[in-house]
Amino acid sequence: MSAVYLPEATPGRLLGSWQLDVPALLLVGVLGGLYGWGVVRVRGRGGAWPPARLAAFVLLGLGAIVVATMSGLAVYDRELFWPAAVQNVGLDLLAPLGLALGDPLRLAVEALPERGAARLRRVLTGRLVGLLTFPLVSTALVPATELTLYFTPYFATALRVGWLHELMYLHLLAAGCLFVLPVLSREQALPAWCTHPVRAALVFLDGVVDALPGLVIMTHGTLIAGAWYLHHAPPWSPDVLHDQQLGGGAMLGIAELVAVPFLLAVLVRWVRDERARTAVLDRRLDGELGSVATPEGSAELVRPWWETEAGEVAERMRRQRPGD
Repeated sequence: MSAVYLPEATPGRLLGSWQLDVPALLLVGVLGGLYGWGVVRVRGRGGAWPPARLAAFVLLGLGAIVVATMSGLAVYDRELFWPAAVQNVGLDLLAPLGLALGDPLRLAVEALPERGAARLRRVLTGRLVGLLTFPLVSTALVPATELTLYFTPYFATALRVGWLHELMYLHLLAAGCLFVLPVLSREQALPAWCTHPVRAALVFLDGVVDALPGLVIMTHGTLIAGAWYLHHAPPWSPDVLHDQQLGGGAMLGIAELVAVPFLLAVLVRWVRDERARTAVLDRRLDGELGSVATPEGSAELVRPWWETEAGEVAERMRRQRPGD
């Protein structure tokens, strides 16, 4: 009996082909439900939650999970390598960026009761989470996860075993979130020395490091999960090695594209925080100067330094004042 292959993966078929992934759909439902509950809770208390954050979380974050696990990428990922590569890099780079732009950590702290928020903050600053989210550790997690995935039996086994394939999805998503969420959150989830300039430098470094797996795969001469793809490659597909090179190139390109909005988000947050800090200092200075007045309550706030200090220069200034 001849093997049955999927039709050629044209752009139209990739856009129009979908399949249901129940575990992924449950994850999206749970994350979306919790986030929506948090937004309702905050607004019900009279607070505000920016619609842009909600849109980023739902459209970019949850949307990337849905596309990676249920679109044409998932339909063709067991016959071609490059859809699987795009699928996986979307889960560990693009989806975490969307989720982080929604700032679920700060939302959870604002939505939970006081005890729950305090407990969450203790978890975020605990040893285990602190180790996993420590910048140099979390920066290495994504490329280490991808290299482990493709250059061990992990990926080839996941293509055969359904539950391991779903676990692989979750693994990739978690690895990306451990770096991106603390960097973009307004909640203090990183060490105090991770100021905005340090975060910008870390994001730039992360963009370079995340490009390495794609570069390695694109230039690697040995087939990844070669036995599987040689057996399942449809007649219309490109050469299996060329297919792998396409996948590595797609990974490299997506990694560099994601790095740009990630860095921009950090820079925008930096500028906004500096503006807010400057406004607070200005108000404090205005208040301090406003409280300084002469005994008669006149508008004179501060006397010139040469009228209050001793010394030769001050004395010359007093003698040279007009009208003296």
